[in-house]
Amino acid sequence: MLHGLAVFTSNVDGQFQRAGLDDALIHECHGSLHWLQCLRGCGQAPWPADDVQPDIDEAECRWRGELPACPGCGGLARPNLLMFGDWGWISGRYDAQAHRLNRWLERVERPVVIEVGAGTAIPSVRMFGQQVVAGYGGHIVRINPREPDVATAFGVGLACGAVEALTALESKLG
Repeated sequence: MLHGLAVFTSNVDGQFQRAGLDDALIHECHGSLHWLQCLRGCGQAPWPADDVQPDIDEAECRWRGELPACPGCGGLARPNLLMFGDWGWISGRYDAQAHRLNRWLERVERPVVIEVGAGTAIPSVRMFGQQVVAGYGGHIVRINPREPDVATAFGVGLACGAVEALTALESKLG
């Protein structure tokens, strides 16, 4: 496990897990496509979507074959994602991830948020970074080619792409 590192992401695609990061270090604030939940809300806890093998007719933009079903009631399953105005989202995984992240933040000193590509249209990630600055005395390195602004008292904004910025940071720190 990497020490001194945690991830807060609005991505739902599991890329941090694919990159090899420990799931215990990751908070997916909008859920994950890699987990399912019952659409009916029968009480079944979310389950991994590992067995789902989508067969898509790309010309018709349709799923072929059986749709994923809830193991509890047999009803239709849906991704365990927080959608806009979604009162049916089961937030147990989110809650556990948030709890682990908050425990981690309480143990670190002067945390630095490296914010990559977070914009203002859906500000979940930006709001998290601002909470870290306000609550834990952290700083932000905001990497965004179109919206890099951050008050100098709270961090620095880099108006470039992620690869360029992270490569430059690595060369300065390495």
